Amino acid sequence: MPSPRRTIRPASLPYEGEAIMNVFAAAKATMRQAGNPAQWSEEYPTLEVVGEDARCGGAFVVEDDERIVAYFALLPSPEPTYAHIEGGAWADDKRPYQVLHRIASTSESCGIFSSIVSFAFSQTDNLRIDTHRDNRIMQHLLQKHGFRYCGIIFLASGDKRLAYQKLL
Repeated sequence: MPSPRRTIRPASLPYEGEAIMNVFAAAKATMRQAGNPAQWSEEYPTLEVVGEDARCGGAFVVEDDERIVAYFALLPSPEPTYAHIEGGAWADDKRPYQVLHRIASTSESCGIFSSIVSFAFSQTDNLRIDTHRDNRIMQHLLQKHGFRYCGIIFLASGDKRLAYQKLL
């Protein structure tokens, strides 16, 4: 079977809202099966959150053969929850950076994270991301792609997240 033709493009709301929510549902199911039941609640992420990503110019979908298989947000700095980091330090805290948030994909898609990181680094040379301590899949992918663990950040809710950064 040939490899799918993959494209990354801005999300088109509201037309693709249902497809994006289906991707989130698939990602939540994968998280639950992998021992990460607490990262995303049933109510999060919402279409309103995706809409806010879009208003910032940062809502993207990944398509394989014109079928939406992933969603992510690539947002400009500053990220308010990254202002304070504990147990470490950012690799570079001076230059502007971009942030990857809400990476979600269907379980049958392969190589999505590599595609997203390649796309992100076509936009920036300083990338930050955070993840839940139980998200072992994301932690593995971050290490595999050369991200450096920098410490703990706190969400507005007070929840802790593992923070990573990669510089080109």
